[in-house]
Amino acid sequence: MNRIQLGQRLLAAGLINEDQLRIALVEQQKNRQPLGALIHTLGFADEPKVCDELSRQLGYERFDPHRHTISADAIRLLPADTARRHRILPITLDTEQRRWRLAMASPQDPQAQASVRTHTPSGMGNEILLAAPGEIEAALDQHYGNPLAIDDILERFEGKGSLSPQSGDSPAVRLVDALLADAVRRHASDIHFEPEVASLRIRYRIDGQLETIRILHRSTWAALASRIKVIASMNIAENRLPQDGHLGLTIAGRNIDFRVASQPTIHGECIVLRILDRQKGIVPLESLGIDPPHQALLARMLSRPDGLLLVTGPTGSGKTTTLYSLLNRVRDDSVNIMTLEDPVEYPLPLLRQSSLSDNIKMDFAEGVRSMLRQDPDIMLIGEIRDADTAAMTLRSALTGHQVFATLHAGSAIAALSRLAEFGISPRMLHGNLTGIVAQRLLRRLCPDCRSERPTSSAERALIDRPTLPKATGCPACRQRGYRGRLVVMEILRIDRTLDLMLAADADPPALHAQARAQGYKSLAENALAAVDRGETTLEEVARAVDLSEWL
Repeated sequence: MNRIQLGQRLLAAGLINEDQLRIALVEQQKNRQPLGALIHTLGFADEPKVCDELSRQLGYERFDPHRHTISADAIRLLPADTARRHRILPITLDTEQRRWRLAMASPQDPQAQASVRTHTPSGMGNEILLAAPGEIEAALDQHYGNPLAIDDILERFEGKGSLSPQSGDSPAVRLVDALLADAVRRHASDIHFEPEVASLRIRYRIDGQLETIRILHRSTWAALASRIKVIASMNIAENRLPQDGHLGLTIAGRNIDFRVASQPTIHGECIVLRILDRQKGIVPLESLGIDPPHQALLARMLSRPDGLLLVTGPTGSGKTTTLYSLLNRVRDDSVNIMTLEDPVEYPLPLLRQSSLSDNIKMDFAEGVRSMLRQDPDIMLIGEIRDADTAAMTLRSALTGHQVFATLHAGSAIAALSRLAEFGISPRMLHGNLTGIVAQRLLRRLCPDCRSERPTSSAERALIDRPTLPKATGCPACRQRGYRGRLVVMEILRIDRTLDLMLAADADPPALHAQARAQGYKSLAENALAAVDRGETTLEEVARAVDLSEWL
């Protein structure tokens, strides 16, 4: 492969610029990796788009995981270990035309070519399609199964083999690797290791709900905890004080970060790993599941060049994802975007991101002061926690910056009262508040098994329809009835009328009444509308949104 040819193709397609190509070529000289893989790793272009250009350069048909159907007969011709080692996916076996179609991530690799020739049936030719490594990894897991099968490892974990956290052949090492990979493949956001009196409970948080995956004997926990601490660069000997750690892995062709936290309890250390998938963290605004009217409101607020935009909600309500989607919409070479977070969860090109830590002894207020000296245009402040941070955030908006920040509050109107607790009165917000977004995440009904049930008389007060959506359960959703999540919002845009009311120090009920007169809808109303559209259930809405005023 001619690396310059691929680089020029990516330049011509507008996927990278000259500087990015030069950087990738310098890195290639150091690491001796394929140019396309480096460009993806450096965050310059998406892997599938790079693969599209590579397929045009090499003259291979492009593999499409959504369009190509995988044949079981073709899969049986290639052993799983060979398929994984060389990233080869058999697609179809055409006995009439004597042709075996395969997708490969590295079709010009001599060893991969030799493996294909070895396993191609006598008298049959082969046809190669080009696939991105991540696409191959995901398809191999789907059609060959997970090579780190938890049940198989657990059989060895009952006292057989070495339990050393350092040994690569140790069941503890293999089980931790298997659990991390399994959690990522199940789209979990957190992994909980929770010791109890005589057992170790392992739970995943999937779509916002904790689910017990395994319960192991208590004796397994020492080896597992040691292994997690080793790979997360934590103190393996300390078990009486909380610790924080971090590790990064490549799973199914994606770079996954894990944020690790330990907490001593009466039964031993609990360890929780937060899973940060960069590819899923940066979601286009249009893909968040926000309904079109709210998308239009957000776009209108983003068009304002200055002012404060607040996103509120409890922990786990998707505030960070929404903020990154907003920043992704406005990031450009012409603006300086700076963030202050605790910690940085999703690194993003063109953003200058700073992470708070106990080591540097800097809080949000001091961090904002420092950022103001860096000539920012747009600022993201991870959380308003105290009066000093609130004052510095407002000062940033006063001085002509576009400021995004999060705040823990139950609703958009309640955010004003929360700011008042920090010494920021409505009058001080006059001319500086762009709007307030309050949001929750609801589990989305599985499209393969959703059904309907009769509506009760009490429920008719909420939704006047004869039937309501029901979560049933099927193999596609692992019998949960839900698959994925959607965001529901209430958006309070501060227009001229509401801004004048802020100047007059109007109280929250008066502001709420005026907002309602201008079309503002509450979280509960928007959540019930999602039920009416068949996207979720009333039970799920009641779990996440306060419906007391509607009953």
